[in-house]
Amino acid sequence: MRIKVMKFGGTSVADAPSRLAAAMKIVSAKEQGFSPVVVVSAIGRKGSPYATDTLLDLLRQVDPNVEPDAREVDLMVGCGEIMAASILAHTLKTMGHAALSFRGGQAGIRTDGVYGNARITRIHPVSIERAVSEGKIPVICGFQGVWVPGDGGPGGELTTLGRGGSDTTASAIGAALNAAAVEIFTDVDGVKSADPNFVEKPPTLRKVTYDEVAELAHLGAKVVHPRAAEIAMNYKIPLWVKNTFSDDPGTEIVEREAYPGSRVTGVSHTGKLTHLAFDLGNCKDRDSTSIKLKLYDLLAQNGINLYMVGLNPSGTGFAVAKDQYALVEKLLDGLVLPVDGRFYLFQIGRLASHEVMTQQKLLAPVGNVETIVAELTEGCTMVSVIGHDYMGQPGVFLKLLTALSEEQIPVYQTSDSDFSISCLIPEAEMRRALRKLHDVFGLSVTA
Repeated sequence: MRIKVMKFGGTSVADAPSRLAAAMKIVSAKEQGFSPVVVVSAIGRKGSPYATDTLLDLLRQVDPNVEPDAREVDLMVGCGEIMAASILAHTLKTMGHAALSFRGGQAGIRTDGVYGNARITRIHPVSIERAVSEGKIPVICGFQGVWVPGDGGPGGELTTLGRGGSDTTASAIGAALNAAAVEIFTDVDGVKSADPNFVEKPPTLRKVTYDEVAELAHLGAKVVHPRAAEIAMNYKIPLWVKNTFSDDPGTEIVEREAYPGSRVTGVSHTGKLTHLAFDLGNCKDRDSTSIKLKLYDLLAQNGINLYMVGLNPSGTGFAVAKDQYALVEKLLDGLVLPVDGRFYLFQIGRLASHEVMTQQKLLAPVGNVETIVAELTEGCTMVSVIGHDYMGQPGVFLKLLTALSEEQIPVYQTSDSDFSISCLIPEAEMRRALRKLHDVFGLSVTA
């Protein structure tokens, strides 16, 4: 029994013609001798009636001033995949192929119980294996699982796996079933060398490594979720990205040893970012270290994703997504940190806010208060060049900076890793930067 896990994204199940195209891919796999196991995302994308964001907005519209509990959010958005799985299973049935839909819990997916960003702890795919042995096609809700509390509460609690969780579901199910392959179906031919919305006709990469695709995803490219790539890599499962609506062979994601060599894989960009640079020049050295630790601990506790983290003796800085900046400002502007009998007051921006001025008045009798000012740069984005065994070569960083300089694009901050070099630039320059870097690094002819 050769199992092939086939995951279909929101656009692949958005309407009847799309679902028919997805169903034909599933039937084709069955006719090739595979036992297909299907994983689906919610129907459509943002703006569609049953998309995840639409369901979330419906809940929040009850009262915009009251944030819904994470448990209620998970239960609500989990409905999107349930509808998609049921409808696609019925579509297959109308075509003469027995199929059964499964919620994440029914498929045996157990999680750690973190609402909104749960991790899969184990999978008991008994029901899936039974369905396959009976010749039926399981259609599983991606993005979700079940957490069973310590008291063994009946039914458990529905938890979601965070954005891109359906990819993770597919890889995890593939690992649990020892699948012959996992195929991620979307509305493009595979992993591209750049976002087609910003770079004209970027080529499809026919082969990339797990490391490269994970780096692309971390740096903003809409490809396979990093967790999914990690699971597939750990269990040595062949992973593909294909197009639901074409016969293009797609992109094969392989181990590094199977695709050696030095190269640039692609360019990517994040969304809207805000950069904060904290001046710790007036802090004692020991205090500076303590302040940095407390600062990043606070951000971690509140689930803030950071980009471009920089540390030096006189300060620290980072960028955050624009949609998380309001929370960062709420946490840090006016924050008071006591360190060894001294007090440090955080101020975001050169002009003190009402919160900061209030804290200054309250702390005035105490004395020995130092204000830490964060320079704020809004309207940023991050562009990155991703490559394998290439970033450390002499002249690569110079080549990137020269390319941006030729376009008169300012660079606010840089960072690098084994697989990428990134630059923080004005968001308004993102399209020009991507096109320039894509051209300079020869990606238009990538095969």
